[in-house]
Amino acid sequence: MTWDAWAEGEANAIRAAGRWRAPRTLDAKGPQGRLTDDGRSVVSFASNDYLGLSAHPAVIAAAHDALDRWGAGAGSARLIVGARPVHADLERELAAWKAMPRAALFPTGFATNLGVLTTFAGPGVLVCSDELNHASIIDGCRLARADVAVYRHRDLDHLAALLRERGARRALVVTDTVFSMDGDVVDLASVVELCAHEGALLVVDEAHAVLGPDLDIPADADVLRVGTLSKTLGALGGFVAGSARAVELVENLARPYIFTTAPTPADAAAALAALRVVRSSEGDRLVARVRAHVDRLRPGHPSPIVPFVCGDEQRALQAAAALLDDGLLVPAIRPPTVPAGTSRLRVTVSAAHTDAQLDHLLRALTGALGPVPAR
Repeated sequence: MTWDAWAEGEANAIRAAGRWRAPRTLDAKGPQGRLTDDGRSVVSFASNDYLGLSAHPAVIAAAHDALDRWGAGAGSARLIVGARPVHADLERELAAWKAMPRAALFPTGFATNLGVLTTFAGPGVLVCSDELNHASIIDGCRLARADVAVYRHRDLDHLAALLRERGARRALVVTDTVFSMDGDVVDLASVVELCAHEGALLVVDEAHAVLGPDLDIPADADVLRVGTLSKTLGALGGFVAGSARAVELVENLARPYIFTTAPTPADAAAALAALRVVRSSEGDRLVARVRAHVDRLRPGHPSPIVPFVCGDEQRALQAAAALLDDGLLVPAIRPPTVPAGTSRLRVTVSAAHTDAQLDHLLRALTGALGPVPAR
């Protein structure tokens, strides 16, 4: 069989299962935009730009200034000659934001998880990973070549049992703080306490944690905080924050850091400007606006990711199509991204959404799903 024939067979199998996907181009700055394939004007409730900072004037201006000063690309990996002053400035402020001594930048959040997990996990290490962790964590665990034990979602009793049974192996626990398909959160304080008691290194991925959970990490705790620049900060990139020695090890051992061109100066400058907004009173107001939007959809829900589980794939696809006909872009999430029987609409809200757009969404969800379900 030729490779073309193999690829055609694989594609046909995906199509036959009704799961073929293709990128959709949205010409937009902020939530409102135009789908280029059919020209429809839509409001997107599918973005991770939770605070709307990708279009903030200070963020855009910082990126322009960086382009003028340093050009479009860094030109090399950080350890060769790719570092620019803005990279170090951003790392210092990220470390301060996360109350950690040091931080290191990566080109993406995905690359950060690969780099961190392959640095600290390996033969002779037990890695305990929540069953609903992000794909980047799953792939990092695979690449690390450690012994991996998957614990039931947010089940700390199961996690504790795995840690107690590890024998003489060093242990690493890795978890999202906000899970990307359900928008639920980990009991972070309890996980920190358990890991401290068991002597395990804790790696937390805070990519979606714009509304928390947050925690004052004890100074003597073995914790690494992974984050992204592309969600709360509206730019592109990833980072890890931790002790000085741990971050230095990442810089010396993590292949996605060593062998990848440094993040573009414009992305780093945009993220730095966005971080300064987040840490200001304006940032507090933006977070409060996201909180208010979430409470209109589902009071008390802990994150800006609000799923509406339809169960059947076709029902989810039909509901997404009905919303699109009504001018709202809300994707249907279905297997293999989520388990069979749990296909859903995944609504994400942003501080950039207006109250009128939320009104429209609530009316349209009722029309597409009936009375808006609690889950």
